Amino acid sequence: MANEKVVLAYSGGLDTSIIIPWLNEHYGLDVIAMVADVGQAEDIDAVVAKAYATGAKKVIVHDLREEFVRDYITPTVQAGALYEGKYLLGTSIARPVIAKAQVETALSEGATTVAHGCTGKGNDQVRFEHAYQALAPELRIIAPWREWDLQSREDCLDYAEAHNIPVAASRTKIHSRDRNLWHVSHEGGELEDANNAPFASTWTMTRSPQEAPDQEETVTIGFERGVPVSVGGKTLEPVQLVELLNEIGARNAIGRIDLVENRFVGIKSRGCYETPGGTLIVAAHAELEALCLDREVKHYKQQVGLRYADLVYNGLWFTPLREALDAFVAKTQEHVTGSVTLSLYKGNIAVAGRTSEFSLYSNELSSFTMGDTYDQKDAAGFIRILGLPARTQARLRELREGKVVAK
Repeated sequence: MANEKVVLAYSGGLDTSIIIPWLNEHYGLDVIAMVADVGQAEDIDAVVAKAYATGAKKVIVHDLREEFVRDYITPTVQAGALYEGKYLLGTSIARPVIAKAQVETALSEGATTVAHGCTGKGNDQVRFEHAYQALAPELRIIAPWREWDLQSREDCLDYAEAHNIPVAASRTKIHSRDRNLWHVSHEGGELEDANNAPFASTWTMTRSPQEAPDQEETVTIGFERGVPVSVGGKTLEPVQLVELLNEIGARNAIGRIDLVENRFVGIKSRGCYETPGGTLIVAAHAELEALCLDREVKHYKQQVGLRYADLVYNGLWFTPLREALDAFVAKTQEHVTGSVTLSLYKGNIAVAGRTSEFSLYSNELSSFTMGDTYDQKDAAGFIRILGLPARTQARLRELREGKVVAK
């Protein structure tokens, strides 16, 4: 009788590399390693070969890059979702697209179980497992980090050495990194002390400001209904557009952040993130919205962006609330069409121009030159009505203090 199958979300990193033999040893399941290509800039063929070499019965690769940008990254940009004001959700937003592909693989392969390499302290366990439950609650879930007796990355290295598993991490190169088309994250090592500055070697995607060019570079990003569609006037496919802006941003030292964040499980953690192209897109999109959105819509949408970021960060992508917020955001983006030119210099972004056929900005209204469009006398009545509650309170206060005689 054939063994039951488990589909493991496999990256080829330290954790998932040792999980394949661990699953074989402790569960006796046939491991199907699912490799999700979300633009992590790795040799996928080498990852596949490594999975087979460490005991996988089958390896399945999914190219998710276009879906990732179109259906996951773009909605967060349109929503204006920044977690705790800084984090562009690079790791967070990749998890639901990977988990969805993993569930689809499990169902198509007749697997009864899914597994992941997330630790019991992190957010990713919630992101993966909530997605599993939302999409296929009948699947069993194995989370080795919550079961095995390995307590640290050093323990994992010992396990890898004992089982002759080659890994890129070492005791002197102990950073935990996650890369995809949108960003690269760095945790561990010197970053575990919040008082330590990151090493120069910690950053892997962007130049430092000291290494960036000594002259500014301008880039124009075009949008249609809130979706970035062109760079420098040239229309590009979603993946190509992000890749090009990553190159432009990276060489100009754009997109580095150092963040102490609040994890969903209640722990504060510290990470460094590089999101060069994403930082440019988010900055340009915000400037275009400033032109095209009505005041009340823009102000309310800022609140939606905060809630949206929390949902993504906390792994609650596959929820009715996120779908409902998408509907609201889509309505706000109907006229967010135009282009924004950014000036880049050694890690800094300045706005060099913005234009839209749907711009609500009026030179006639905003100018200091008085014209017929705005009658200044109207302001007197407006201010009187606005100040009515304040005047009422002031009079009542004076009555209480005996400063005026009631009539």
